Amino acid sequence: MEVRINKYLADAGVASRRQADKLVESGQVTINGVVAKNADRVCDGDVVCVKNKQIFKQEEKHVVAFYKPEGVTCTKQDKYAKVTIDDVFRYPLRLNYAGRLDKDSKGLLIMTNDGELIDRMMRARNGHEKEYVVKVNERITDDFISKMSEGVFLEELEVKTRPCRVTKVGDHTFRIILTQGLNRQIRRMCASLGYKVVSLMRVRVMNIELGDLKPGAYRRISGEELNELYRLAHKSEEL
Repeated sequence: MEVRINKYLADAGVASRRQADKLVESGQVTINGVVAKNADRVCDGDVVCVKNKQIFKQEEKHVVAFYKPEGVTCTKQDKYAKVTIDDVFRYPLRLNYAGRLDKDSKGLLIMTNDGELIDRMMRARNGHEKEYVVKVNERITDDFISKMSEGVFLEELEVKTRPCRVTKVGDHTFRIILTQGLNRQIRRMCASLGYKVVSLMRVRVMNIELGDLKPGAYRRISGEELNELYRLAHKSEEL
């Protein structure tokens, strides 16, 4: 059976398809000793290597809920990061995250070796829900809640955020449900309204909840919870 090189790498848990394309373009992928191109296909028996390390297609898919502690950088290639995801997430298989959290944020990361699932979860047009609990430095007003809910224009990104659900849960704390994932979106939204984020925790991605996980701990997702995650991921592609 033949598959495109980016799908082969995604199925092997190396990266999402988009990330795999970048790996190929950078010349770090070879097929039978020859530097690969994005249009190349992998056949049974071919030897695929990434950074001179042979990659094997993984048949069993693993999906894990992980509590990323504050201060941990998701991007593994950041040479300036003091602590990366590889330093705190230990698992028998190589897993990648589906939707990062910035270094100063904490909470739920979905880790998996299913590149197709990562692609479906990360496509902005699919509008998958992500829920956060946020603490800010100023008292929260009704006007703040209203403006956050309606969407905020971010000058540095030249875009207005999608309408979202925002609920006040304390004088300085609110809960927000987003359906997009712009870079440091919540922090930028708050800053545009004169607020500074003190702490930010992601508590849910789609149907997967952080629950009572402790920082640095993980649990493997299975059963009906896993089935529902895949159902939601595939349903969005059919809309």
